[in-house]
Amino acid sequence: MQDPLHRYEFNSNSILNHVVEPSDMAQFKTILVTGGAGYIGSHCVVDLLETGYEVIAIDNFANAVGDDDGSPALRRVEQITGKKVVFYRADLLNKEQINDIFDKHRVECVIHFAALKAVGESMMQPLLYYQNNLLGMLNLLEVMRSHNCFQLVFSSSCTVYGEPEWLPITEVHPTGKITNVYGRTKYFIEEMLKDLSAADERWNVISLRYFNPVGAHPSGLIGEDPTKEFTNLMPFMAQVALGKKPALTVFGSDYPTPDGTGVRDYIHVMDLAAGHVAALRMISEKHIGLKVYNLGTGRGVSVKELVTVFERVTGAKVPLKYEARRHGDITAMWADPTLAKEELGWTSQYTVEEMCTDFWRWQTMNPDGYPKKAMKPNHIVNGNS
Repeated sequence: MQDPLHRYEFNSNSILNHVVEPSDMAQFKTILVTGGAGYIGSHCVVDLLETGYEVIAIDNFANAVGDDDGSPALRRVEQITGKKVVFYRADLLNKEQINDIFDKHRVECVIHFAALKAVGESMMQPLLYYQNNLLGMLNLLEVMRSHNCFQLVFSSSCTVYGEPEWLPITEVHPTGKITNVYGRTKYFIEEMLKDLSAADERWNVISLRYFNPVGAHPSGLIGEDPTKEFTNLMPFMAQVALGKKPALTVFGSDYPTPDGTGVRDYIHVMDLAAGHVAALRMISEKHIGLKVYNLGTGRGVSVKELVTVFERVTGAKVPLKYEARRHGDITAMWADPTLAKEELGWTSQYTVEEMCTDFWRWQTMNPDGYPKKAMKPNHIVNGNS
């Protein structure tokens, strides 16, 4: 199967010349993307549009920048692709609102990204995470069922594995011994989906267990713009490199790893996007009930290693400040992505150097992230971007 990623070529006449690879048109036409204005969601929408899908995106801007005109990220997605995104400012906790969207559109499949996602915050506000992530999923599933939509790609996480019993982690690794509340919400949802697919054979679900998304679209037009204090490593690193923060805080220097810092499987966000297109192709072609796949590179990289590569490719310096380990963090984790390669035809393509280069391009082109405008609290953007 041909690599589902797209190539990007730069020249002096434009920011971006986009070379689209030939692609089979999927059987599905209209995809609902929850959390579509967020970091991973917006990058996935790019790949969906360029593959030939029509996209309806919803977001409540809990994790994404919004304004009274909709989503700055999705407006740039339209600039990249030359295609329109139907957008609703909506909250999955408002079931009536979600039902109205399904009434207006014939949704054939849902990609569910929307969730609160900060590990540290989840430990401090567990009820908030259980309410938002679990009730939001329940509402979505009930609305889908009432509209005869049973095709779902779920944004899960490697956190469901807890502290690894072996490395690299395969999909048969035990789940459930989880070290943080965020991970438990993903685990509970996966258990919910197991029960649902066992009780009703109409459901056709793929759960994608992400490892650590980083990077940005190669155009530099869209990227990660956290709405809360920087909880992910690369945005914090880039802010230090820009001189906006004095040092990168590294939580834990005494892990039993080669350099004492935690080891993770960092994956480019556009590789993740391609994984979702591959998952959609799978569930459009066959009925599988419920399947889970790891999306990772298969290589562990320590925090120190990532900083070293970032400094080398950007020429910027990133001073480090060490603090105690955070409650809920684990020592090391990286994927065995063999199953996704064999069954989805998907493999990661981007190197760690490209992850750092693309994120730095986004950050230097947008040092303050997306343009920020005042947004009325109860303003609803209906059916446009």
